[in-house]
Amino acid sequence: MLESILTHFEEIKARGLSIDITRGKPDSYQLDLSNELLKMDIEPIDGDIDLRNYGEPFGISGARQLGADVLCAPKENIITGEQSSLLLSYQMILAKYLFDNPTAWKDLDSPKFICPVPGFDRHFKMFEDFGIEMITVPLIEEGIDIQKFEEALNSNKNVMGVICVPRHSNPSGEVYSDKNIINIFQVGRAYSDNFLFLFDNAYLVHDFMPTREQTPVWKLAEDTTTIKQVVVVTSFSKVTFGGGGLSFMAASDANLELIKRIRGSMVICPDKINQKRHTQFFSGLGDIKNHMIKHAELIRPKFEIVYKALRRLDKDFGNFSQPTGGYFITFISKKPTASRIVQLCKEAGVLLTPAGATHPYGKDPNNSTLRIAPTFINKQELEVAMDVFITAVQIAHLET
Repeated sequence: MLESILTHFEEIKARGLSIDITRGKPDSYQLDLSNELLKMDIEPIDGDIDLRNYGEPFGISGARQLGADVLCAPKENIITGEQSSLLLSYQMILAKYLFDNPTAWKDLDSPKFICPVPGFDRHFKMFEDFGIEMITVPLIEEGIDIQKFEEALNSNKNVMGVICVPRHSNPSGEVYSDKNIINIFQVGRAYSDNFLFLFDNAYLVHDFMPTREQTPVWKLAEDTTTIKQVVVVTSFSKVTFGGGGLSFMAASDANLELIKRIRGSMVICPDKINQKRHTQFFSGLGDIKNHMIKHAELIRPKFEIVYKALRRLDKDFGNFSQPTGGYFITFISKKPTASRIVQLCKEAGVLLTPAGATHPYGKDPNNSTLRIAPTFINKQELEVAMDVFITAVQIAHLET
């Protein structure tokens, strides 16, 4: 069996492929859905605000209302920013690190943060930048493994919070149940009344198949009186344009003041022209949902290609997630072969996200978890890439 697979692999290598599935990026057809933004005529005066000038550091009224609609939070608790939810998350962590009360995190002995795994490599890099120790807890179908979460808190001091991607978690696609989120609140609050629940809801509106209904995080936080400890962020990075959309944060009380303080030092004012474009492009949540249906029609067939290909593998080789939204699929090999699979794919001209990227410090203890990002390349390239991937999985497994 291995001999025939190796022969096929050599045939693939001779084709001189160059395919990149390392990052979850929209393809050009998805970006075309928002091209109207590029040619909009914008009136420079919005009420009594000159959009061309300084001012409105927390976003123009219409953009903040759009964020309120998306996050189901009061407009007064919304800040509309730029770039991505990651940037707002970074600014929130920076504010806590420098200015948190009663003690700034920088003045603590070995501050820590809970990071569910598999997770988002850029989140891990953020905490690594601050020297904040990351403690991992596993994800299960419903969300975080609550028992492991509680055990991690009980055995560690100075755990400052937890970061979650509660809908279509990056990269394995979990959709947290309401009960799981409520349990996260209960366990975190029992640990500390200053515990930060940071929800990066980057894929909040990115369903491409029927998906579990989910009560907005903000409402669950209100219902459980956890609102003072909760920060929720999202963005339009994969709704309109990468780096050219809007980002939104919902926070209250001390956390709202902290993010205002840090942004007041960093950001003279946001791009109000771009904010106005987006409020003209989307009049409300209904427009956003209709827009995302168009994205789903482009994305769904690519995920189905990957699912169909991975089903060809015998379960002895590994298993994979089947998300109903978001941008990634996780493959978990039965043997510790993830790094070898990446190497083999590279030899054949297909680039994957590095093995270990789904865990803090780039260290997957089982060397088994890989992230597949199918959206950026076309369907024909994706079929080829999956043939390479499956061949690499088989070789790595059989030679071990």
